[in-house]
Amino acid sequence: MPKLKLGPILDDRPVKLTVELPADLHRDLVAYADALSRETGQQVEPTKLVAPMLARFLASDRGFRSARRPTPRSRGPQPQPPRDP
Repeated sequence: MPKLKLGPILDDRPVKLTVELPADLHRDLVAYADALSRETGQQVEPTKLVAPMLARFLASDRGFRSARRPTPRSRGPQPQPPRDP
């Protein structure tokens, strides 16, 4: 079986979100949790996959990263070049 993109899931204090997923996406999430459990030997609940999958998606989105990059204006005042006398 090919190596999965997610590794072991860290236990962290979550922020509760309620979302509705299409049934086929939920089935895929359950299948992914099963595959990850077999690969890591750690029992993984499908709900624990959502946050790391979203984090990985956001981290790999170059457009999102560049949109979040601070612009020169948002970094605070920039030093002015010296004027010629």
